[in-house]
Amino acid sequence: MQAPRVVAFGGGHGLAAALAAWRRLTTELTAVVTVADDGGSSGRIRREMPVLPPGDLRMALAALAGDGAQGQELAALLQHRLGGTGVLAGHPVGNLMLTGLAEMHGGDTVRALGELGQLLGCSGRVLPMADVPLDLVARVETTDPDDPARTRTIRGQVAIAATPGHVREILVSPHDPPVHQAVLDAIATADVVSLGPGSWYTSVLPHLLVPKLRAALAATQARVVVVLNLEPQPGETDGFSPEEHLSVLQAHLGGVALHTVIADADSVVDRRGLLSAVRELGAELVLAPVAEPDGSPRHDPERLAAALASVAGAR
Repeated sequence: MQAPRVVAFGGGHGLAAALAAWRRLTTELTAVVTVADDGGSSGRIRREMPVLPPGDLRMALAALAGDGAQGQELAALLQHRLGGTGVLAGHPVGNLMLTGLAEMHGGDTVRALGELGQLLGCSGRVLPMADVPLDLVARVETTDPDDPARTRTIRGQVAIAATPGHVREILVSPHDPPVHQAVLDAIATADVVSLGPGSWYTSVLPHLLVPKLRAALAATQARVVVVLNLEPQPGETDGFSPEEHLSVLQAHLGGVALHTVIADADSVVDRRGLLSAVRELGAELVLAPVAEPDGSPRHDPERLAAALASVAGAR
C-alpha cells in the first residue's frame, strides 16, 4: 500500500515526538515548524541577524535524520551545545549551521533546510510555517484576585510560557505573514495533517492563526488528526483537562475540519467528557496507550506510530 503523504505541524519537543512516530509509517513526510521562538540561542540569533529562529527547525531536522551512522552522528552534532562562557556558549551547532547556510543563500531558509536535510539523510523534509520570524502576542488573565489589571498583554513566546495566569487569546505578528508555496502545496496534496502534541498556545495554535495556512487547511482533503498532550503545560495550560484543550482548539479552527483526536488511554480521567467534546467537533476519538511504558510524560514513538497508523489510511 502506498505510504501516506503526511504534513505534521508543531514545534519543539512535541513536534519531534510526532515526527519520531510518523517516520515509522512514511517517508512522504513534511514538518511545518513554528518560527516564533524568541528565547535562548534562537532568540539571540534572531536579534542579531535577519533570519528565522533556527532552534525548532533544527530539532525537526534531527528528528528526521537518517538511521545510518553518518545521519545519526550529524544529528548529534546539530544538537550539541557549545560550552564555555564566551559569546558562543550555549548555541547548538545546528543553529549556527542553519543560519550560516541561509546567509550563504541570500536568506533562503527553505533551501538551507533542504541542503542540511540531504546531508542528514532525512526521512522527509522540514519547512518553516512562515517566511518571516513571528512574534506571539497573548492576552493573559492573572490568578491574583487583588491585581487591579486582571488581564495583561504579553508579547513573546518565552514571556507567554513563563507568565503565571491563564492565556485567554493568542495572536501572531505580523498577522498575515508570507508562507512558502512549498508549504501550501504540501497541505493541498496531503493525505493526513497532524497537529500536536506540544505547547498548545505557542507551538500548536499559532499555525491556525496564519491566514494562508488556515485557508489551506480548510480547503485540503486531508484527514486532520490532533494528538493531545499527556499532561497540562506549566505556565500555559495549568489545570487544563483534555476537553479544555479541545475547546481552545475549536475556538481557533476557523473552518478547518477535524477528523480524529488521539489521546493516551491512561491519561484521560473523564473518558465520557472527552468523547462528548470530540463528538462536538465532529471528530472520532482514538484512545490508545501512546505514552512511554515507564509512566514518564512523553509519547513513545512506536506506540504513537501504532495509533497514527490506525487512522492514517482512512479518508
